[in-house]
Amino acid sequence: MARSMPETSVEQVLQHEILTSSCPADLKRNHGFSFTPAPHAACSPVRSPAAAGRIQAPAQTERMASSGLQTKKRDNHNGHFVQPTNPNVATMQEDVLYHFHLSTSTHDLPAMFGDVKFVCVGGSPTRMEAFTKYMAKELGLDHPGAEYPNICVGTDRYVMFKVGPVLSVSHGIGIPSTSVMLHELIKLLYHARCSDVTVIRIGTSGGIGLEPGSVVITRQAVDASFKPVFEQMVLGKRVVHRTHLDERLAQELMQCGADLREFPTVLGNTMCTSDFYEGQGRLDGALCSYSEKDKQEYLEAAHAAGIRNIEMESSVLAAMCGACGLQVAVVCVTLLNRLEGDQVNSPHEVLVEYQERPQRLVGHFIKKRLAAAGNPRDL
Repeated sequence: MARSMPETSVEQVLQHEILTSSCPADLKRNHGFSFTPAPHAACSPVRSPAAAGRIQAPAQTERMASSGLQTKKRDNHNGHFVQPTNPNVATMQEDVLYHFHLSTSTHDLPAMFGDVKFVCVGGSPTRMEAFTKYMAKELGLDHPGAEYPNICVGTDRYVMFKVGPVLSVSHGIGIPSTSVMLHELIKLLYHARCSDVTVIRIGTSGGIGLEPGSVVITRQAVDASFKPVFEQMVLGKRVVHRTHLDERLAQELMQCGADLREFPTVLGNTMCTSDFYEGQGRLDGALCSYSEKDKQEYLEAAHAAGIRNIEMESSVLAAMCGACGLQVAVVCVTLLNRLEGDQVNSPHEVLVEYQERPQRLVGHFIKKRLAAAGNPRDL
């Protein structure tokens, strides 16, 4: 088992390096691993009003978005609106959300999505459809013969379902696919004039020092060098974004886990990588440039740094949603303990039940939020 180490002290050291140095100290010198320095970039929200034209969507499309629920028109003017940081969005005559097969000129986005308060995203299209059906039952909105059509039926890139104030969207595997989805999702919420939106990723991961089936609520998304940043290349230059998540939201989700008392729920850091195999220190990929000893030392160091699971989307989710003022959280179940192996070999029925655990926790959270607001149909 990994050596014990105060998690907060490690985070403080990493945050200090990021905040005080334009050229971060070599991670190998400080923590035993290398890190490529990168400049920082700040994102400032733009408060320009939307100027894109909107026309009425076909009745069939509106029915798909509402999933058979009669949604009530509300005055959202007192809420916190979704706001992209790109000022160009507000001046576009038409905004084509290509990968969703939606557009501001062909769909009435406020009518279709204006009541959305919760956006739940996950990698698998099948899982997100199942979550929609689960939430319909949990919110009392299901009825015999109810159907929940894919709103993005015109494309095979992503799926999108809606029931009441809950939007369910797939993001595929990894940072690139998730990034594309988030760009268009954030713009959709902006054009729809949505306010007070909470975004939660529900997914799977590899645990570090946890039993399979444990649910990890992410306190901080970190990269493969254990730093709380998301780095990307923009116009040939490295740009670094912070990956802070909402602490109060994480604690609220932790309380939901305590309410349910159905499975282990822990709060910990999540390492986001760009690869499933070598990027996560696996020994079973087609390529492997390190030894089992190297792998074990790396994972034990990650555990000592407060990391409790590994996946491939949390950092870009935290960076993009945070920059646009969206409350965001990550809730993932662990399918295995990476300190004990690399392959996911639990029986299929066991894995299916594991994957339902984040859905049950997030479903409980949504019900609590709606109950606190007084009426699940009119948040």
